Amino acid sequence: MKKILPLLIGILFIHSFIFADAISIRLGYFVPRAKSDLWDIEFENMDFTHANYQNSTLGFVYEKYLASQLSLVVGLDGYSKNRAGFYKDYVGYSFAEGDFAFPAKHYRGAFAISHVFGVSITPIMAGLKLIPLGYRASFSPYFGGGLGLYIWSVRLQGDMIDFSDPWIYDDPSLGEVDIYPIYPTNARDDNNFSFGYYAFGGLMFRIAQRMAIEVEFRYNNLKGTLKEGFEGFEPFDLGGYQFSVGLNYRF
Repeated sequence: MKKILPLLIGILFIHSFIFADAISIRLGYFVPRAKSDLWDIEFENMDFTHANYQNSTLGFVYEKYLASQLSLVVGLDGYSKNRAGFYKDYVGYSFAEGDFAFPAKHYRGAFAISHVFGVSITPIMAGLKLIPLGYRASFSPYFGGGLGLYIWSVRLQGDMIDFSDPWIYDDPSLGEVDIYPIYPTNARDDNNFSFGYYAFGGLMFRIAQRMAIEVEFRYNNLKGTLKEGFEGFEPFDLGGYQFSVGLNYRF
């Protein structure tokens, strides 16, 4: 299935390009919603934040006019963000038994505990766009929505603290201190496919007979099932909000 889908996607976009009545090239900014437990755990423990996972995008939209106020749109863009971070509240020490995380409020540590958390999302979308004043108007709002096939990956590489397996360290000053084993991890859940939906609205300003500037807001909604190294987590939130500015050219 995963080998067939890219071929079908390629055919869809070749068909869309050949028969398009207009094409848009857009620069955007994607803000992930990040409302699932893996996101929560990363933001709670690491020194990166939700804002660190906002990123720019580049997208293309092919448009086929069905009527003077209605068109079919097929779009593709991509989001990817990798961020290296340190555990905020723990530092590491090495012993014969292995590496362990100690509370940073009491210890300076022999090394920082860090890993990279990365997310990429490539939506392939098809929907309907309603232009109440018509696509020939010099200024017109528009809105619409549709369905998307989202290709996505999640990666976590580096040191991971296992909070499910506490050990006891007998400190001469503090007494018994809870410490946790540290394990190297290289968890990758790549090239997944999930279906979701999206809605959008925007404004179009015509600057020439065949050319217009588009300003758009889009909301994506979907979650994907994590596998391969991420078992036990709830469905991963891949939704979010996107703001974009683009150039629309009408053939």
